[in-house]
Amino acid sequence: MGIRVLLVDDEANFVETLSKRLALRRLEVVTAASADEALAILNREPIDVVVLDVRMPGIGGIEATRMIRKKHPAVEVILLTGHASLEASMEGMTMGAFDYLLKPVSIDELLFKIEDADRRRSLRQKEEAVPASTDTPGESE
Repeated sequence: MGIRVLLVDDEANFVETLSKRLALRRLEVVTAASADEALAILNREPIDVVVLDVRMPGIGGIEATRMIRKKHPAVEVILLTGHASLEASMEGMTMGAFDYLLKPVSIDELLFKIEDADRRRSLRQKEEAVPASTDTPGESE
């Protein structure tokens, strides 16, 4: 099973094109046109990485990141925006975003970030699954 990516953007053509390009690279892509729709998907389906537009009608990407990290802490979030803003990127990172990329983003750069985010997610899950040492004196022999 490949990396499950939730692509969230209110620009339908962008979502359609990017989802096809990611699927060609063997990613499982689910799409949403709003943060509300994305949150509903996260509540019912396993997702590894969310690629989230910063500026959308209704709940924006920064607030959505905060909500995702609170309710789905194992999911990594990559923010995308067409509007370069150091403040927004810093705020997104403070909310727990994995990274922040500017549109138009190259497919190779995005793919690299998604794979990197998934590695971090996987590592964190493995660390959480490893129980604390249970060795007691005299049991190891």
